[in-house]
Amino acid sequence: MTIKLEKVVPWGRNLNEYISMFDLTSAEKNLTILDGPAAQSSFNYEMTLQGYHVISCDPIYQFTADEIYQRIQAVYQSIIEQAKVNYDRFLWHNFQSPANLGEVRMAAMEKFLQDFPNGVEQKRYLTAELPNLPFENRKFD
Repeated sequence: MTIKLEKVVPWGRNLNEYISMFDLTSAEKNLTILDGPAAQSSFNYEMTLQGYHVISCDPIYQFTADEIYQRIQAVYQSIIEQAKVNYDRFLWHNFQSPANLGEVRMAAMEKFLQDFPNGVEQKRYLTAELPNLPFENRKFD
């Protein structure tokens, strides 16, 4: 598994976005969940705070929190500028503006970065990628 950090475009999502994207029910939150590729989302962090069990996998987890943070800083403004330039190509139902989108994404990534070192230690964040994951069959619900 070899990825180059300079090729990664970090863009994290939060728990509410996961609930919306996957129509995640309260009952399903109680299941053992595999999130992958998880990227720099705050889903694992937010679910763990609420007492749920999530394992997140992504090849970017081979890098340190500081390295990931540096990459976020390197590309963040460019992504927001691209959203502004392409404003009319997006549906703005969930975000008021490119600036608001950036604020939500950055908040998710900051929560991820805060949690990442502890999550790695607790084996909630694992360096892995599809299709070859290091789990037994039926480990997740």
